[in-house]
Amino acid sequence: MYTLSTCSHCKASKKFMNDNNIEFDFVDIDLLEGQEREDIIEEVVKINPHRSFPTIVIGDKIIVGFREKAIREALGIYES
Repeated sequence: MYTLSTCSHCKASKKFMNDNNIEFDFVDIDLLEGQEREDIIEEVVKINPHRSFPTIVIGDKIIVGFREKAIREALGIYES
């Protein structure tokens, strides 16, 4: 998951993952510096040219924004 530390949608995405006990990795791009930041932004642009956040990668699916239904579907989590 590519996020910004100050983004409310990013925080909601992280909270959703934590609340559902889903292991995930994330990078707060705004906290990176120099070449590391440039390299990560380049990765994001390849999958999300608009550079909007969060950009969530689940398998071969790319979800942009906190879209709970799409995240649930990509993870195979269905509400009962």
